[in-house]
Amino acid sequence: MKAKLNEIIKHGHLGIIAAFFAIYMVTFSYIENRDVHHYIVHTVLDEKIPFCEYFIIPYLLWFIFVAVTVLYFMFFNQNKWKEYYQLMITLGIGMTLFLVISLVFPNGQDLRPVLSGNSIFIQAVQFIYHTDTPTNVLPSIHVFNSLTCCMAILQNKRKHFKKTTDIAVVILTILIIMSTMLLKQHSVVDVALAILMYTACYRIVYGKEVWKQDAFCSFLFLNR
Repeated sequence: MKAKLNEIIKHGHLGIIAAFFAIYMVTFSYIENRDVHHYIVHTVLDEKIPFCEYFIIPYLLWFIFVAVTVLYFMFFNQNKWKEYYQLMITLGIGMTLFLVISLVFPNGQDLRPVLSGNSIFIQAVQFIYHTDTPTNVLPSIHVFNSLTCCMAILQNKRKHFKKTTDIAVVILTILIIMSTMLLKQHSVVDVALAILMYTACYRIVYGKEVWKQDAFCSFLFLNR
């Protein structure tokens, strides 16, 4: 791990990641705080999806999921740099496109309910509502990054406990995607656009259509 860290520092990868993250956060902060009209993303289907505070668990697990995936491919993946680059480039493209879309098409949602109760789950949702504004939600970065990490792990042939890991990752990804809608953080439109954007990015980075990959079949449990 120490040798890998020295190699990462030597090639400037940490600097590139840090610079991208800093630029991303500054740009996102500007987008969030500018005074513009936001187009509301709202469909009839959104109104039929119930609110469920228990899905705050997979929603918060997203942060750990993305961090652990990046750290694994950075330090422990045995497939040299190819899969690491594919993961990081896909994440970078998606997050950059999100900023561009938010800049040219300011958007928001009005789906959040009035919360009642004092359970730990409700308190967690209230914290998310307080720290994360209901603006610039299209597409869902939660969904895009989850799919990116999920497919990267599914295609990693050298991981231990392959079948168990694949099933766990697929279930977690599905729960995270569901959580964005069941917590009223995103519209189905946000989710759909994130999925479409990921399939396009996959074609660019991996060179093939996502539905032609064995990993996609794993995602759908077609080869289990």
